[in-house]
Order: sequence, then C-alpha cells, then structure tokens
Amino acid sequence: MAAPRSFTWTRRVFLTLLTGFVLLPVYVMVSSSLKPLEDVSSQFHWLPSNLTVRPYIDIWSTVPLAKYFVNSLIVAGAATVCSVVIAVLAAYAVSRYEFRGKRVFSVTVLSTQMFPGILFLLPLFLIYVNIGNATGIALFGSRGGLILTYLTFSLPFSIWMLIGYFDSVPRDLDEAALVDGCGPLRALFKVVVPAAIPGIVAVAVYAFMTAWGEVLFASVMTNDATRTLAVGLQGYSTQNDVYWNQIMAASLVVSVPVVAGFLLLQRYLVAGLTAGAVK
Repeated sequence: MAAPRSFTWTRRVFLTLLTGFVLLPVYVMVSSSLKPLEDVSSQFHWLPSNLTVRPYIDIWSTVPLAKYFVNSLIVAGAATVCSVVIAVLAAYAVSRYEFRGKRVFSVTVLSTQMFPGILFLLPLFLIYVNIGNATGIALFGSRGGLILTYLTFSLPFSIWMLIGYFDSVPRDLDEAALVDGCGPLRALFKVVVPAAIPGIVAVAVYAFMTAWGEVLFASVMTNDATRTLAVGLQGYSTQNDVYWNQIMAASLVVSVPVVAGFLLLQRYLVAGLTAGAVK
C-alpha cells in the first residue's frame, strides 16, 4: 500500500529541514575558513566577498599543528589497537567460558560507563605523579600516560559490546576448529575473529573517535611536547586576537581522518552496532 501524499510531503519537509540544520554549521565553518581575518571578525555575511586559502597555509605556522597531529595519531592509534586486542581476548573469555566471578566481572565492566570521566581526573593525576616519583617512569605529561587514560574509557565499552557480538557467533565454529586441532587462541584468531569483523571495526571506530576528540584529560595530562590536536587548537586564541578563520580551517583539516575513516568503514560499523539485536 502506497503511503499517503501528506506523509510523503511531511517526510520531505522534515528531512530537508534536518539536512539544513546539520549542514548549516559546516557551511559556516567552510565559508569562515576561506575569509580573511578582518571579514570573519566583522559582521557575518553568508556569501564571502574576498575568498582566500591563506588560512589553510597559516594554520601550520601559527601553531605547531603538524606536531599535534602526529601526537593525536600516535595516541589515538595506540589506544585503539590496545583496546581492540584486550577487548577481543576478554570478551571471548566471557562469552565462551564459565568461571567464578563471571557475572560480577560483566556487571562491573558495564557499570563503569555510568560514572562521568571527570571523576577519574584527579585520581589518575595523583597516581601518575606518584608512580613517576617512586619509579622514575614518566606517565604524567607523556603519550603513554594518555594512552592508558583513554583505555579506562574505551575498554569497558569495547568489552561489553564484543561480548554481545561473540555471543551471536555460533559456538559450532570454534568447537569445530578445536576438533580439527586448533588451540583456543588459534581458534579465536583464525575462526571467530574473521566472523566478528563488523563488531571489531565498530569497537575500533569508537575507541579512535573517543581518543581523537577528547579534551579534558588531554589538557591536563599533556605538556607542550605531547599536546594533542583537541588541545592544540586553543593556540589560535592569543591575548591580542583570535584567529577565527584559522580555527575553522584547522578544525576542518583535523576532522578529515575521522570523517574519511567513518565513511570507509560505515557498512561494518552499522553491522557491528546492530549485531545481537535479533537472534
């Protein structure tokens, strides 16, 4: 049965308004990044009168954006790899084996998502400083300390999500691999992991995006040498002026890896997020 014409027009109007609402900030960012600073600081005009690509050139010299980009890439990439590897092993153990404290472990992992991140800021700061004073291992102000910090957020969600995905993978697959002579780890990586690629990709995208755009912990746990992009963008604001056009240009540039990765992995991400909804 065809939908009523009123419903069709209502849907078109709603989707048009929603699309405009989503794309309007993007247009403002793009147009502002192509204007001289004088035009951006004055009254806003929807159509730029003086187009220039100078802001995209100056963003690399006003602040060390390339160094911040490398720091963010290393921290986000390492946090993603560690989250995926640890979450795969932990989730597989919970999904396939029975052990004492299994339910408590699962509930504890899920309950950590109820606490706001700011509650962990001071404890982690004190832990890192005390470890540095006692052992000489510099976690505070280092990339390694920031990676460990991001694992405290991405790991619980990653484990919880992969437990549900591994539960949806038939046990017959890894049992058949065990019968054929594979060990538990070989069965996991040769049979179960290939079948769970969508869920693993979804976990990886979540971990990367969380680490890439995080501001609170990066602003406290880093220094000038380890500063990430999310914090480094503040360098375009000085005591004398705010380089709004360069801020917009830099924001668009640093968004490219996340947007490109999301578009490339979109089909895996959707499949991973919806896995286990219907069994």
